[in-house]
Amino acid sequence: MDEQLHERVRDVISSVPAGKVATYGDIAAVAGAPSPRLVGRILAEDGHDLPWHRILRANGTPAPHLAHRQLELLRAEGVLADGQKVNLRRYRWQV
Repeated sequence: MDEQLHERVRDVISSVPAGKVATYGDIAAVAGAPSPRLVGRILAEDGHDLPWHRILRANGTPAPHLAHRQLELLRAEGVLADGQKVNLRRYRWQV
């Protein structure tokens, strides 16, 4: 993978403010990544120091294996979910 792209993705994720969320697709679009899956891969492999919990799937839900912890962290920032889904119209980060 292109190291510059990798760093752009990390920079965009870092810029999502507390109390806001973005989708993997949002991050890919802003960073110029070819796919949202690449964003997920970067988070999985090199996202421990990033606000990973602010990145959701396109339908406003967290990845199932992260759901409990992710929603807990978002709740602490004032992002409330309806069940397992975050209202993207209300909480989505606008670049």
